[in-house]
Amino acid sequence: MTTERNPGPRPDRLSDADAPPYGGGNPYADYRAAEFPFTGLVDLADRRLGGAVVAANDELFAERENLLLPGAAEFRPHTFGNKGQIMDGWETRRRRGTGAGDPHPTAEDHDWALIRLGVPGVVRGVVVDTAHFRGNFPLQIGVEGAELPGTPGPEELLAPEIEWHPLVPRSPVRGHAANGFAVAERRRFTHLRLSQFPDGGIARFRVHGEARPDPAWLAALGTFDLAAVENGGAVEDASDRFFSSPVNLALPGKSGAMGDGWENRRRRDAGHDWVRLRLAGRGAIRAVEIDTGYYVGNAAGWAALSGRDEQGADPGAWFELVPRTRLQPDAVHRLVVDDPRPATHVRLEVFPDGGIARLRLYGGLV
Repeated sequence: MTTERNPGPRPDRLSDADAPPYGGGNPYADYRAAEFPFTGLVDLADRRLGGAVVAANDELFAERENLLLPGAAEFRPHTFGNKGQIMDGWETRRRRGTGAGDPHPTAEDHDWALIRLGVPGVVRGVVVDTAHFRGNFPLQIGVEGAELPGTPGPEELLAPEIEWHPLVPRSPVRGHAANGFAVAERRRFTHLRLSQFPDGGIARFRVHGEARPDPAWLAALGTFDLAAVENGGAVEDASDRFFSSPVNLALPGKSGAMGDGWENRRRRDAGHDWVRLRLAGRGAIRAVEIDTGYYVGNAAGWAALSGRDEQGADPGAWFELVPRTRLQPDAVHRLVVDDPRPATHVRLEVFPDGGIARLRLYGGLV
């Protein structure tokens, strides 16, 4: 008698949602990536903004915190712990029915995780990434949102009186793939609830949208960074996103590496690169900080900053805030604005090209 060893999945059980078992080599070779129109927006759940998974009903195989880790999920085959293969994601145990006569979970059985957004905002789309979850991804997912004041804990979020609004209805997902879902709801949310039916593993969860911080908090601050994502600033457009996203310019803290800023490709023409930002509100910028940290041989050579006031007498006109200024590599440049004027948008121009780590625009609302 011959015993077949590791025959793989039965063809009659495969569907478009399934992914084949890991066959060795590059674990991302058969990963099903996709482009989604909303992923250019900031990730409101980014750990760098303060996002966190505050609770989950089950995380037996892999911790809930992995959902929001930056970067792609890693897979190291044959790395087993006491509970099985170590996975870079959130993975729950297999659900079971009520007994031998009814061994399967019900249609409503599911696992959940509660996510606190780093910045409250309007969610435009989410990505449920099941990278490396091939035979253990959920059948379906759902996403709901709630808006609560302060910093509630799990008990408050799980209270029966909390009103959760559907963002993504119960929807099928594919294994070892990026699953994107556009969101039509335009409410402001502070927390999300990610559900998976009936159980399984999700590698990463991204929440792309527009920041809407508490306006009373900004008013209390007085002077703050009008460009910062955490304060409601947003990158609207850029000439180039080749090496890294211009959204990095407005993230909190110092850049930690060259890939943590905005870097464009090398220009081979007589033009220059630029990025346009919408400020947290109509404000007067009094001080500018341009940081080229970690850009040594590829920092921008010069930079200039212009403003535009959409609520002013000439809403389409750009005016100078900082003239073209020589930049040094791997350095912080602090510049005073001689004539602070109300602005709703700014345009940072770099000549001829190169990297900028962070842009800070200090001022107050007017």
